[in-house]
Amino acid sequence: MLQLLHKIAFPVSLIYALVVNVRNFLFDVGVFSSKSYKIPTICVGNLSVGGTGKTPMTEYLLRILDNRNTAVLSRGYKRRSEGFYLANAKSTVLELGDEPYQIHQKFPEVTVAVDADRRNGIEKLKSLVNPDIIVLDDAFQHRRVKPTFSILLTTYPNLYVNDWYLPTGSLRDAKKESKRADLIIVTKCPESLQEKEKKEVVAKLRPKRHQKVLFASLKYHGFVTDGGQQKIPLSELIDKQVALVTGIASPEPLVRYLKSQEINCTHFEFGDHHHFTDKDIERFKGYEMVLTTEKDFVRLDGRVDKLYYLEIAHSFSETDAMVLKNAVDALF
Repeated sequence: MLQLLHKIAFPVSLIYALVVNVRNFLFDVGVFSSKSYKIPTICVGNLSVGGTGKTPMTEYLLRILDNRNTAVLSRGYKRRSEGFYLANAKSTVLELGDEPYQIHQKFPEVTVAVDADRRNGIEKLKSLVNPDIIVLDDAFQHRRVKPTFSILLTTYPNLYVNDWYLPTGSLRDAKKESKRADLIIVTKCPESLQEKEKKEVVAKLRPKRHQKVLFASLKYHGFVTDGGQQKIPLSELIDKQVALVTGIASPEPLVRYLKSQEINCTHFEFGDHHHFTDKDIERFKGYEMVLTTEKDFVRLDGRVDKLYYLEIAHSFSETDAMVLKNAVDALF
């Protein structure tokens, strides 16, 4: 049925593709302008609608930049505030959006702001904070800003070269726009990925001379946490009645991982950035534990009893980790 719907939507995807390519062309020829800034900016983005691991990548960069005065600027998708908003001690997930709020909670020393107009957001951050560097979260399509350095993410199971435009596929931008990236990072790779397989992926991506391709796998912590002091080893979940609640673009890797750990969950799957209603929460009450993602935790915290989340992070080979660190250090 889903394949049939995708075929029916194909003409719409052609119109979408035309709009995307015309817009990019107008930026390329200078009809629409892109502005660069003296403050170093790192763009983290993708060509698809989500699920490539942008937030964990932003967090990875923040750990590299831990000795800098760093700011993160995001759109704040589905937030209920408007315009430029600077995070503070009283900020809520509704004001910031789930991903910026997660970063704000996890990295209190980092300045976090949201603004759909990235130019305005950068100018505000310059005047209010004057950071050493700004990480632009999910800004690859925001071409009114020309970042100092761009990181493009694509997943190993669904490389952008094998994808198609919305709504038939998941691409929101043209494949050829990958040329604007400085680094292409293939995420969600199997830990056992061999050099031969990496070379095959690089051959498919066909990077430009100035681009490097890195590979990252997802690293899951061996415990779940309630966001405070309590941490429970995954082994203690095996015999529990667990509700897994996800509101992310791609929950499949998490589901597979939990199954590999012999944890049987009843999965309640919602759309990306879902705002959970009281009716939603009623569906997974009564379980011994409610397990969720870190991004969903910030939207459910205080509303659900026995709520825990499983942290994830990107994991690189020693060589690729050094390439990324050196690229970031070279911006100063």
